[in-house]
Amino acid sequence: MSRTVVVIGGGYGGSAVAKALDAEAEVVLIDPRDAFINSAGSLRALTQPDWASNMFFPYDQWLTRGTVVRDRAASVDPGGVTLASGRRVEADYLVLATGSSYAYPAKPTSDSMAEVLEDLRRTHKELAGSDRVLILGAGPVGLELAGEIKETWPHKRVTIVDPAEELLPAFPAEMREELRRQLGELDIDLRLSTGLSTPPATEPGQAGTFTVTATGGDEITADIWFRAHGVRTNSDYLAGGELTTRTPQGQVPVTDTLNVRGHEHVYAIGDITDVAEAKMAGYAMQHAEVVAQNILAQLRGEQPTATYRPLPHPMILLPLGPHGGVGQLPTPDGPAVVSAETVSAYKGADLFTGRFTEQFGAA
Repeated sequence: MSRTVVVIGGGYGGSAVAKALDAEAEVVLIDPRDAFINSAGSLRALTQPDWASNMFFPYDQWLTRGTVVRDRAASVDPGGVTLASGRRVEADYLVLATGSSYAYPAKPTSDSMAEVLEDLRRTHKELAGSDRVLILGAGPVGLELAGEIKETWPHKRVTIVDPAEELLPAFPAEMREELRRQLGELDIDLRLSTGLSTPPATEPGQAGTFTVTATGGDEITADIWFRAHGVRTNSDYLAGGELTTRTPQGQVPVTDTLNVRGHEHVYAIGDITDVAEAKMAGYAMQHAEVVAQNILAQLRGEQPTATYRPLPHPMILLPLGPHGGVGQLPTPDGPAVVSAETVSAYKGADLFTGRFTEQFGAA
């Protein structure tokens, strides 16, 4: 007798689980969007709108047996999901994969492909007409955005501001020094240990010249700005506590098999988990492999034995445009800093488009 696997969230981890189980169970994928969006491509889509269609992999093209329900979870209990529309979806197995929210344009905010493309084209026009760009946040997103802007418009003046004293402090000095060198070559003005006394007068992503005062007293004038900080876990539908108690950060406590604690048939993956590691798409997809193996074992009447162990050192591929960037990857001998050429080959050149085309079918 077929069992129903309800996957809440169709991002990196949720889509991978749904795809892996599509042939083995009755999969119900719940997401308000009409496509899996490779948000790693959002910043290039902003600077190169003709490239933007590469980001989308419509659910109905690759989920051949399963069902897509375009809705949001309002609450979850051990038996299933109640949706924002009021509809109830019963489940034999549940996978929580709702991820996190981040400031636009790093993660699109609209629910349809057409609306996302329209948003990006509109913001592209605002950015194209702006000579001076201010980016608030010197994490991976802010740095990648600066690199994409410089790739398309080498002569734009790009300033990155962050109150942090150090650039990517979790990574080795060798990698950070190389990153600083490449930022210098791109003529990107990086200002660490710096905040703003007041926020810009304009909305992010909207053109309009403004001047702000930095904490050190310097004035910064720009024509447009973007926010590149502030992650929020998407777990409000768990607030009632019918399924689990969230951590103060809004995350879900999980076991090493990625079960939600106390529930053998409920799993969580990606940013929503309390796994002690950076919240990155690559980790979410590794979580998905473990969960798919465990649910398949349970469908066969076996005990789930696949476990997830976080890497002892963080990994990253941080492109600065299609050809530059820095990274750190795991090796049998420990973490290794990799060259811009390696970053380009693995990620920067196509931002994983080839990988997801192979996994989810033609875009």
